[in-house]
Amino acid sequence: MSGSLTQWFRCPREFDRIVSKETNSSSCGYFLFGNDATCFGSHAAQRPSPSPAAALHDALNDVVIDAGKASLSFDPSQVLDNLNHETYVGEWREGSLSVLSKIYYFLRPVLPVAVRRHLQKLYLKDWKKITFPSWPVDCSADKLMNRLLLLSLRASGANRIPFIWFWPDAKSSCAIMTHDVETQAGYDFCPALMDLDDEFGIKASFQIIPEERYAVHREMLSEIRRRGFEVCVHDLNHDGHLYKNREQFLQRAVRINEYGKEFDAEGFRAAVLYRKQLWYDALKFSFDMSVPNVAHLDPQRGGCCAVKPYFFQNGILEIPVTMAQDYTLYNILRDYSTSLWQQQAKIVMENHGCMSFIVHPDYVLGSRERGIYKELLAYIDSLRNDCGVWITTPGQLNRWWRQRAAMTLVKDRDGWHIEGEGAEAARIAWASEVDGRLVFSFDNSPVEAPLPDDSLADTARRTRIDPAKEPSPLLHATTARVSKPL
Repeated sequence: MSGSLTQWFRCPREFDRIVSKETNSSSCGYFLFGNDATCFGSHAAQRPSPSPAAALHDALNDVVIDAGKASLSFDPSQVLDNLNHETYVGEWREGSLSVLSKIYYFLRPVLPVAVRRHLQKLYLKDWKKITFPSWPVDCSADKLMNRLLLLSLRASGANRIPFIWFWPDAKSSCAIMTHDVETQAGYDFCPALMDLDDEFGIKASFQIIPEERYAVHREMLSEIRRRGFEVCVHDLNHDGHLYKNREQFLQRAVRINEYGKEFDAEGFRAAVLYRKQLWYDALKFSFDMSVPNVAHLDPQRGGCCAVKPYFFQNGILEIPVTMAQDYTLYNILRDYSTSLWQQQAKIVMENHGCMSFIVHPDYVLGSRERGIYKELLAYIDSLRNDCGVWITTPGQLNRWWRQRAAMTLVKDRDGWHIEGEGAEAARIAWASEVDGRLVFSFDNSPVEAPLPDDSLADTARRTRIDPAKEPSPLLHATTARVSKPL
C-alpha cells in the first residue's frame, strides 16, 4: 500500500490495515472496486479486462479480513498511480501527438474559427460512447480510497478513525477560478474581468502565454498581483507542440522555467490541457493544472478520475480540472447555460473535492457569454454562503495542501491533536460506519451541508434515512457502500 491511505486521509499509520497480494505488474487492465469505482492495474485473482466497456470483475468481492488486516487482490498504490498518470490511455503513452493533431496544429493559425470548430466536433463526435472515465465527473480514485478506509475501519475493530480534514476551517469542499489568456483581445480584457470577479468576491489566477501570442508587460503582471489575483505560466507559445517529442520538450521546458521565475509564478498549465506526466520532472513549478478529471471533450483523451489534488513523485502538486471549459460548453456542446457546471459541482461537492474552473477572457467578450459567466460567479458565491465551500486561488490551495501533507495527528492523554504548520486552520474529522456506509463527521456531527437546489436536498435527506436503500448520489456527506468482505 506504500502509505497511500495515510497520505490521502492524513490518518495515523496504525489505522492503515490494508495489505495486498503480489500481482504481475506487467499485466494491467480494468476491474471494479465496488460498482462505481473503475480501476486500472494488475490483479492477483484473475486477468483484468483490456476494455472498460466489458463486464468487469469486482475486486471488492475478493477482500478478506483476518487478523486485523484487510487483504486485497490488487495494489491500490499502483491503481492510483495509473489513474494519476493516465497510463491506461495508449495513444499518448509515448508522448507523441497523433498525425491528425500534428496536421491540425500546423494549419490552425490560418484556419477560421468556424472551420476549427467544425473540425473539433468531427474529432470529438464519439465522446458519448466513451465508457471510462465516467461523464461528467469520475470519482473512481476518491471512491477507491473511501472504501479502503472503511475496510481498515472494519479490520481495526475501532468505532471510528481520526484524520485531518481535507480543507481548512472545516470547509465542505473547495472551488477555484482560473483564466487562460489566449489572444491579444483576451489579454486586453483582463482588467475588466478582474472587475467582474471582484463584484462577487472571487479571486482567480491568470495563465499568461510568454511568447508569440501577445506582448506581456510587467505592469500587467504587477496589477494582477496587486489586486489579489495570481499569475501562472501558460505553456510557451500555445502552438500545441509542447509534448511533440522529449528533446523539444526539454528545450522548451528550460524557457518555460525561466518565464516562471520572471513572472514570479508558482503554477503552470499546458496549452489545450496536453500533458505527459512522466516528463514533469523538467518543470520547476510548485503546482500544475493541466490534467482533466474527465477528458471526453478534449483533444487528448483520458482523465485522472480524482476530484482532489494529488502529488507527483517529483513533488509537483496536480490540481485537476474538474469542470468543463467554457470553450467546450459554448462551441462543442452548444450549451449557453450553467446547467452542466452545476451538475458537475454537485458531484464534486458530494465527494468533498475541488471545483476547478477554466473561463477564458477571450470567450467572455460577447454580452451573451459574459452574462452566463456572471450567472456562474453568482452560483459559486452561493456555494460559499450556503454550502460552506472554500473559494480560494490555486496558489493558496497549493500552500494549504502542502501544509496538510506535512501535518501529523498525535495522541496524548487529552486525545488527538494536529501538529504542523497551518494546524490552527486544520480540523480533525472522524470516519465511521453507518448502515454499511462510510460517514465523515466532526465531533460526531455529520459532515453535511445543504445542497444548492432545495428540491434535490429534500430528496437527499429523505433517501439518507432509509437504510434499506443504496446511498443517494445527491448526498453531500461522503458515503461508500461495500459488500461484507468474505
